This record gives sequence, structure tokens and C-alpha cells, in this order.
Amino acid sequence: MSDRKATLTIDGIDEPLDLAIYDGTLGPSVIDVGKLVSKGVFTYDPGFVSTAACESTITFIDGGKGILLHGGYPIEQLAEKSSYLEVCYLLLHGELPSAQQKAEFESVIRNHTMVNDQVSVFFRGFRRDAHPMAIMCGVVGALSAFYHDATDISDSLHREISAHRLIAKMPTLAAMTYKYTKGQPFMYPRNDLNYAENFLYMMFGNPCEEYKVSPVLSRAMDRIFLLHADHEQNASTSTVRMAGSTGANPFACISAGIAALWGPSHGGANEAVLAMLTEIGDVSRIDEFVARAKDKDDPFRLMGFGHRVYKNFDPRALVMKQTADEVLGELGLKDDPLLAIAQRLEQIALEDEYFIEKKLYPNVDFYSGLILKAIGIPISMFTVIFALGRTVGWISHWNEMISNSYRIARPRQLYIGPVKRDYVELDERE
Repeated sequence: MSDRKATLTIDGIDEPLDLAIYDGTLGPSVIDVGKLVSKGVFTYDPGFVSTAACESTITFIDGGKGILLHGGYPIEQLAEKSSYLEVCYLLLHGELPSAQQKAEFESVIRNHTMVNDQVSVFFRGFRRDAHPMAIMCGVVGALSAFYHDATDISDSLHREISAHRLIAKMPTLAAMTYKYTKGQPFMYPRNDLNYAENFLYMMFGNPCEEYKVSPVLSRAMDRIFLLHADHEQNASTSTVRMAGSTGANPFACISAGIAALWGPSHGGANEAVLAMLTEIGDVSRIDEFVARAKDKDDPFRLMGFGHRVYKNFDPRALVMKQTADEVLGELGLKDDPLLAIAQRLEQIALEDEYFIEKKLYPNVDFYSGLILKAIGIPISMFTVIFALGRTVGWISHWNEMISNSYRIARPRQLYIGPVKRDYVELDERE
């Protein structure tokens, strides 16, 4: 127990309340308000922006300093030296793997990439022009029908197997979603390819000819997955935890996370970046749109700049910018008109006093959208890629919650509706 406390005095309650204060290894202290409910009082925190809803050892963010740590390791070091699957192991187990553990983990994931053949039939229930995220919500949720009775969430081995299945099968399902919307045949995964290579092969390969994956594009794809792997208690992760607190099937919980991620304020931001660049259309119109962005009476916003959490530079953006330069150089797209607009906007954001003062730096969505477009992934698939990378974060938080004592999530409210009143018969209503 903590020796520190906060004393709260409430009008109408005779004695002040002593509330324990807890300190984590990093970050702000928290005040335990759990005893308030016994006094008939709740806290009021719309958006839960000042509420710690759980304890976690997985990820730490300091937005003011631009810090992102997974298991204590800085994201910059992981992006430079590690791989997505190694980070998956870190998020799931709390430690980086040994060479043997890494090889065994990669082998397990590689050999779980296929999905039940009945899943391909499930796709036919969707319109060909359905949004890929709508399809992903459905097909990932459908996995619970294949792995329900055999999944005991109280068994740590079962939870681990569920995590492996999700990490392994998400690239397959994402590629199948793309192929379905294009009217192309599904491509089976190949066990001789690494995680990112396999995804690109299933996305862009076809049965008629050999498809060779570029090492530069494969590395870029791996970094995109890695940089999106986890981001602490964001909206979609909190959704997964809330759904999981009921004891729901893990595949259904991840489907709920996908639904939350779909929102344009969360996972749809990199789609919005490309839509904005398309709207601007030409470098000659940039000053016009920058002026609109500075006008507080104009609803237009520059997408891909600033971040709700990071009040400094997004640490992931530095890595993503380098990756964008590598990809565009590999593909010879340095004359791409949208890229020219993006580069000019980036220059303005880093030099213009307005953007500097408000700390509106380019964020990870700004660069990831450019990379995905360059690789040939359509805008409608951008959030699917995000969901693919974030799956390990979701299932790691779900597993952490189920592993510890947990309670069903039950937020409270400040009720401002009518007071109690009697029913009025229909013929007596005005």
C-alpha cells in the first residue's frame, strides 16, 4: 500500500476522505478514487483523459517529451535494430527473446498463417465494394466461431495460442480482403517468406506469374507494422479491454478493437492525409490551404500534423520519414505530385512559426500514408494495415488483463435527464 495520500473534503459529507496515491515506475502519480462510490460520489472525466483504468507493464508514453517505450525499450532503437515479430514477442512476454526463442516464435507464427477454408466462403456475403474495414470486422469476429468452445481464457496456454493465431492470420485475412474487393483470387501464404514479405506476396502476387518482393518494401512494411504495434490505452485498446472484461471470446474482442480503430479520429488519420493532399491538388495551392488552416473560423484542418498525446515530435515519425525516403527512392517516385505537396507541407510545418509555436509537427500518419500509397496499397486499405500491426498490442493488453484479477468494466455517468415522473396515457398527452 502507498504511504502517500490525498485528502478530499466534500460538502455534505462530515469527514474528509483519505485517498491513496500510487506511483508507477514512470509517469504521473494516480489517486485511488475507488472508495468514493461508497459515499455516493463519482468522478467526472469525459473521455477518461485523467483516469488510469488499469495497471500495465507493456507500453509507456510521455507525450510532452516525445517518448515511447515498449517494455522499457525506446521505439527508435526497436525500429532500427529489431523486427515486428521480435517486438510482438516483447509485447506478449515483457522481454526480448533469446536467439532460440526468436526462432521458435517466428516458426510458430509462420506455421499458423493459413485460415480455415470456410472463411473464404464467408467473404462472399460481402459486397465487392464494401469498405475493407467492414469486412475485417466481420471476418475477424467470425474466427470466434472456429475457435470458441476450444478456447479457455483462464488457461494461459490457450491465451498464448489465441495470440499466435491472431498475429499469424491477420496478414492473410487483410490480403484476402484486398483481393476480394479487387475480384482477384486469394493467394495462399508461403512459409518460406518472412512476415512482411508474406503479406506483400499475398497482396500483390497472382497465380499467373512469379512475384518477387523488394527487400526495401518488405523492410518498410515491417517498420509500419512495428511502429503501430502498440500505443498504450488508446480508444481501440481500451475497447478491447472493456470487451474482454466480460469474458468474451478473444477474437470477438479484437473485432471490437477493429471497429473502434475504424473511426477517422483514430485509425483513419492516414487515409485523411491522402484525402487532404488530393484536395490540395497542386503545390501552387499550398499557401491557400495553409492560410485556411491558420484561420480559426475555417473548419479546414491539415491532417497528419500534431498528435493528441505527443506535445513534442512524434518519435515514430522520425523513423517513418527515413523509411519514406528509402521507399520513394527505391520506386523512383520523387516526382510524384502528392509527394511534392507533402514535402512542401513538411517544410512549412518545420519552419513556420505558427506550426512551431503550436507544435504541429508531422506525425506518423503523415508519413505512413505516403509510404503505403507508394507501395500500391489503396487508401481504403490503410486502416486495415494499421489494424494488422496493432493486433499484437490489443491481444497483449487483453492477455495482461485476463492474467490478473480484473472486474467487468462499468463506467458511471452524470445523469442530467428528467427526474422521476408518472406515465401519461396516450390520449392525455399534448
